[in-house]
Amino acid sequence: MTPNPRLALTFVFLTVALDAIGIGLIFPVMPDLIREVTGGSLSDAALWGGVLATSYAVMQFLFGPVIGSLSDRFGRRPVLLVSLAVMSVDYLVLALAPTIWLLLAARIVSGITAATYSTAAAVIADLTPPDERGRRFGLIGAGFGVGFVLGPLIGGLLAGIDTRAPFWAAAGLAAGNMMFGLLTFRESLVPANRRPFRLWSSNPLGALIAALRQPNLRPAMLTFLILGIAMNVYPVIWPYFGTARFGWSAQMVGLSLALYGLCFAAGQMLLVGPLLRRLGERRAVLFGLSVNFVTLAAMALVTSGTLALILIPLTALSGVASPALQSILSRQTPADAQGALQGLMASLTAIAMIVAPPLITGTFAIFTAPGAPLHAPGAPFLLAAALMVAAILLHVAGTRAAAPALP
Repeated sequence: MTPNPRLALTFVFLTVALDAIGIGLIFPVMPDLIREVTGGSLSDAALWGGVLATSYAVMQFLFGPVIGSLSDRFGRRPVLLVSLAVMSVDYLVLALAPTIWLLLAARIVSGITAATYSTAAAVIADLTPPDERGRRFGLIGAGFGVGFVLGPLIGGLLAGIDTRAPFWAAAGLAAGNMMFGLLTFRESLVPANRRPFRLWSSNPLGALIAALRQPNLRPAMLTFLILGIAMNVYPVIWPYFGTARFGWSAQMVGLSLALYGLCFAAGQMLLVGPLLRRLGERRAVLFGLSVNFVTLAAMALVTSGTLALILIPLTALSGVASPALQSILSRQTPADAQGALQGLMASLTAIAMIVAPPLITGTFAIFTAPGAPLHAPGAPFLLAAALMVAAILLHVAGTRAAAPALP
């Protein structure tokens, strides 16, 4: 049965939003939970938070192309539904885990089946003409932003009840979304665009090597990777940064993340389409990267919690970079390989998540540990701003290489 595009896109939006709500629910409570099960300091908790995030990302890197290729073979629907089911079980384990090692095991399992974002992007590619994909990829960003409005807000409130309460809520949301998809979502990948499962294209290293050998894909993919590493500074360090720099409580961390999500969602829904039409894909990427540099550098130096909150809305303008890069790459990929592309991009995201947590939390620990020669909780943001300069230079070089020669 042919899916109703509007209903399919609604399910995609809700899936990404609920996924982000589940993630956002646990952000405010993670520092307290890790300290509860380890008995360590805030700096130690930040390091363990990096380990949990990195283990999740390693699994996503290894299995992202596998999940993408499976969705190209068997369809998007079964992959999404299985992912949501495992996600629900994972949150239940997190709600009950008495040790840091069980928390680590749960993150490893969830990383294997973390396919909602990439498979949702493949659904959009299935149902959208190439010229409209950039705007609709922004729909995924909007769903993620909406989730980050509600997730941290609810998580911060639930943290006042119990450190485990947000995990129970996240499990219920994932299970509810799985049932919604089971009842409403129809397969978006037509039989003509399915392709056999190939082990080589499902191998993350093989897929990356094959993609990076293509000159037309390499600059955008590397820019996407560096952007991912730099922007992981927000989810990785924000609760610890807010606590150390401004003395924020879990509730205040939740409110600030909700503000970030609201601004990001508004930017994805209201600004991505107009910016892409006005600037085009490549200039939109440059614009977004430049705004990121300014906001990251400013966040590194700010000493007032109020000023930090004022800076957050500016990040909405930078959200055009990622969907514009996705659109550039999707336009250059065949219809029967969109799932593999999104799986590959999930692997790039995973590489960013592998590299970023130890890099960012290690930087934070060095500059916030007792006896540190310089107390600078904003140091991770300064590092991210430097990475953004590298992304800008790479994108400009790639744009010039792709430009047609003058007659």
